[in-house]
Amino acid sequence: MKIANGGIISKNEASFQLELAYILKVVGQLYEFHPSEKFHLELENTIQLKSKSRKSKTDKARIDIYLEFGNENEKINSAIELKFLKKKNHREPNNRYDIFKDLANLEDYKENGIELCYFYISTNHSHYVNQNEYSENTRDFDFRDGKEYIAGTKLEYKTEKPYGKPICLKTNYKFNWKSIENLYFMKLEI
Repeated sequence: MKIANGGIISKNEASFQLELAYILKVVGQLYEFHPSEKFHLELENTIQLKSKSRKSKTDKARIDIYLEFGNENEKINSAIELKFLKKKNHREPNNRYDIFKDLANLEDYKENGIELCYFYISTNHSHYVNQNEYSENTRDFDFRDGKEYIAGTKLEYKTEKPYGKPICLKTNYKFNWKSIENLYFMKLEI
């Protein structure tokens, strides 16, 4: 609401990340009821994984927003990946591929000890939300409003020179967008 109504100016993904992190930091610190409870937030935090990441191909992962809350005896952590797709920076269909790559990364983070994983996407381009159809070669990468992904379905570029390797997710997803003014938003829990 803050972005859609102009209370927060977010012109790119970095500012979207910073503004969301600021809101999360303020709210998170309100939950520090006892002096031993601490809320911690980092941007572009690198974490150690138990296995290799599909994104980096190493045992390290860089998370857009990393959150941790608790005390020395008990902690909970969270990872947020986000995308801010602008109509004027149209990288179609590669942006659609990148969305599914981020979902795969979040699934990997969850398997490696990150308890709560979320994906946030914002766009001012209805192409991602309610386009009539996508090309035959890239239609696998479809997260339009009301669409679903079924776990284990192989998604691949069927072009002569694919943008990336096929992706197969481990979880079912239902894509539901919200619209405010001329912006669209979606949040997915992994």
